[in-house]
Amino acid sequence: MLTLQDLSFGYNKNTMVIDHLDLCLESGELLALMGPSGCGKSTLLRLIAGFLKPNDGMIHSDFEKPAFVFQEPRLFPWLTVAENLKAVLPKDAPQEQIKEVLDLVELRGSEELYPDELSGGMKSRVSLARGLLYGGDLMLLDEPFSALDRDLRLSLATSLRTRLKASHCAAILVTHQEEDAKIFADRIISLGLSH
Repeated sequence: MLTLQDLSFGYNKNTMVIDHLDLCLESGELLALMGPSGCGKSTLLRLIAGFLKPNDGMIHSDFEKPAFVFQEPRLFPWLTVAENLKAVLPKDAPQEQIKEVLDLVELRGSEELYPDELSGGMKSRVSLARGLLYGGDLMLLDEPFSALDRDLRLSLATSLRTRLKASHCAAILVTHQEEDAKIFADRIISLGLSH
């Protein structure tokens, strides 16, 4: 379980991006976080991941080894797609896992390509695949579908939900697309309101 209690954060003293937020995420729950740009969605993921420290309030997490999928793909440019994925796996992990996750993100056949040979959407999918291979019991997803067309977004939201539910992995998805949120999430939070 993840619990945020009376959480506040601002990049400066005059402007609070997150102001006295309470939130609870159960084990295996899939949550979508929506709201206008600048309302603190990505900041909240970074606080949960420990990249930022809150100004006030508490974050308590029973989750271990959260996987973070950034909005901008952070691939090693000198490694192929397969090598980028292999980098997060234990050395003795079966290579079949790479093929399975590339099937899920609809990139089978791209194993030997380098990042500079990929479109923006393909890079995003490799980044998502890497997050899935990283494992753990919590995924933090910062707009992983933003560079994709509608059909592919909805297909991946469905496949990702199925995969995470099967592995009992919890996740928080930041998205501007209500369609994606409805397909993916058990619960949607927008501007501090649940619905």
